[in-house]
Amino acid sequence: MSLARPNDTRHRLLEAATSLIWESSYGSASVDAICHRAGVNKGSFYHFFPSKSELAVAALESEWEARKPQWDACFSPLVPPLERLSRLQARCVEEQARLAAENGFVVGCPLFSLGSEVGTQNEPIRRKIDELLGFHLRYLESAIAEAHARQHIHAPNPAAKAQIVLSYVEGQMTRARIQNDLAPILEIQAGLFDILGVGAPAAAASS
Repeated sequence: MSLARPNDTRHRLLEAATSLIWESSYGSASVDAICHRAGVNKGSFYHFFPSKSELAVAALESEWEARKPQWDACFSPLVPPLERLSRLQARCVEEQARLAAENGFVVGCPLFSLGSEVGTQNEPIRRKIDELLGFHLRYLESAIAEAHARQHIHAPNPAAKAQIVLSYVEGQMTRARIQNDLAPILEIQAGLFDILGVGAPAAAASS
């Protein structure tokens, strides 16, 4: 059997860390478990990453790079602003349902799960999660600002409203993980548009 190329090995380690941390926790995703999932030895692990913490930061960055095109599609300026938020909810439902079927339980948002677990103990991971959540906020703020400009909603401070929306969405995702139930995720759109002061039909009709 041919040896895996270095880039393949690094990629497998990133994928293994992402899946194990999301499925369980940072604490339970040991270096041994990550190497076993990736099919590599510890020497290969430490060749690419000096520590599990640095692997976790790299995995978060890699996962965001993979997801960014999906966010760009959901929040395309060609899409009416409130429909962008509907697409976000649809994406959450689709992904969480798929992962629940694969894993046997609802996994929720890895950023909030990991941040809650180690945010007070691991500053590099905390900073990376905060950075990624900042990207999410900018997408939300842009859509909310445009919806306000088009007079679909009243949100004169779109940055503050985006913070509220993100907190609500992530709260529902966390509830779904705790309850092991997709219901809170299915409720996101109704609650989100209630926060914005519009009904879902109005959102669908916005242009």
